[in-house]
Amino acid sequence: MSTPRIGIIGLGVISRFYVEALNGEVDDIELAAVCDLNDEVLAPHRGRIPTFRDHRELLADTALDAVVVNVPNDVHFAVCRDALEAGVSVCVEKPLGITVGEGRALRELAARKGVALFTAYHRRYNTNVLDLLAALPADVPVEELTVRYWEKIEEHVGKDRWYLDPARCGGGCVADNGPNAIDVVHLLLGEVAVTDVRITHDRHGVDRQAVISLATPDGARAVVDLDWAYAHGERKDVEVRLADGRILSADMLAGYPRFKSSLAHEYVGVLREFGQVLRGELAHWPDGLETLEIVTAAYAAERARAA
Repeated sequence: MSTPRIGIIGLGVISRFYVEALNGEVDDIELAAVCDLNDEVLAPHRGRIPTFRDHRELLADTALDAVVVNVPNDVHFAVCRDALEAGVSVCVEKPLGITVGEGRALRELAARKGVALFTAYHRRYNTNVLDLLAALPADVPVEELTVRYWEKIEEHVGKDRWYLDPARCGGGCVADNGPNAIDVVHLLLGEVAVTDVRITHDRHGVDRQAVISLATPDGARAVVDLDWAYAHGERKDVEVRLADGRILSADMLAGYPRFKSSLAHEYVGVLREFGQVLRGELAHWPDGLETLEIVTAAYAAERARAA
């Protein structure tokens, strides 16, 4: 394949990390078009690349190999579906969709069209997480893993207030931060299932805190600890307790002291791996369905507890 041509659909708070990576370290993918409903955020791109306010026009009028889908969670399905139907590969921000049914439909559509469906779990490219993964001994099993993902959500969303609408977000911290944390569990432990959940909602129905207990088929335990109301900056880390009693850990923010500064190298990692997918260099990659199934199971367990 010649240099893949990619479009970005949605220029919200995370889009700048894609743009910076494509204009910097990732030089083997071409940013060929952008799309957003807001004319103001399109302005910096005018005169450089085509700009659109309707993603269907972008797909129809631009020769693309792939798109990045960076729109509110509740429209992930529709935009990804339209791109896949057009024969264009997709890199979508987590979550893949709002429901498992949406995720399965997208997986099936991508397979039928012969194009890639890739979810951007940026924490799996974090240098500290990767160092922890490399340090895990092959001959000593993991006994327990904890992933903490604590922040005050209002400090992170910028103008994208849809995060605080449960219908548009899919719930709250479980639906939105949950996939990144669960993916770290998948990266380090593999397959897991929900064993217990505790979720706290605010008066608007947004889940602000959650503790999701998970287990692997062979009995290793994991805890995903989420907090959208953390009042002391942010804490995003991983702790692994090995069967021999040793504890290994990774602070995802260590070495990246500025607000959100860790995301720059992580999105370089996202795009480099997506580029490998587009060039046919990888046989497997995360499409997002497994974490969406865990999120759905967590909400189902909460409803069962309340019944």
